[in-house]
Amino acid sequence: MKRQDEPDRSESDAALRTRALESLLVEKGLLATDTINKVVEKYEKDVGPLNGARVVARAWSDPDYKRRLLANGTAAIAELGFAGREGAEIVVLENTSTVHNVVVCTLCSCYPWPVLGLPPGWYKSYAYRSRLVREPRAVLREFDLHLPDSVEVRVWDSNSDLRYMVLPERPEGTEDLTEEALVPLVTRDAMIGAARIDSPSE
Repeated sequence: MKRQDEPDRSESDAALRTRALESLLVEKGLLATDTINKVVEKYEKDVGPLNGARVVARAWSDPDYKRRLLANGTAAIAELGFAGREGAEIVVLENTSTVHNVVVCTLCSCYPWPVLGLPPGWYKSYAYRSRLVREPRAVLREFDLHLPDSVEVRVWDSNSDLRYMVLPERPEGTEDLTEEALVPLVTRDAMIGAARIDSPSE
């Protein structure tokens, strides 16, 4: 399985219609390809993941907020102003030194957009969706995430009613960092469970 953000070879009808509409708009001069790419990149890499990073940084900094987040992810996330139809109900899963959670949607690409932005191409790929539930450690190794046998791997299957977000384990060496300073450390892939967050010294 390739990690690169490549389109799924078996694209859905909706994806094909979207591509056709995009091509038509570009052909008619109503929209530039560069504009589309910039908007997609902004939501995929900046806007959405930044929201999730703020949730994670708050949970790392505020034990009371962390308790609320793990008890009711939807409500705690809404406290920070992040809500929407695509994240109607979000359950937050905590990664620890002994448990590693990772998220997939085996049917399509259900994803908590309000906190993670647009799903990456690999998340929507058939290879990821079909293999993660069967061989999670092998798939994670392809993301350069090598977990010891002592760490339990739990795979969570998102659906149209319930989305999952991972609360990554706070890296060592960040105890003195402010909440704002923690935000840039948090990555989208770590909030899916496809990566861990390295300490700043690493």
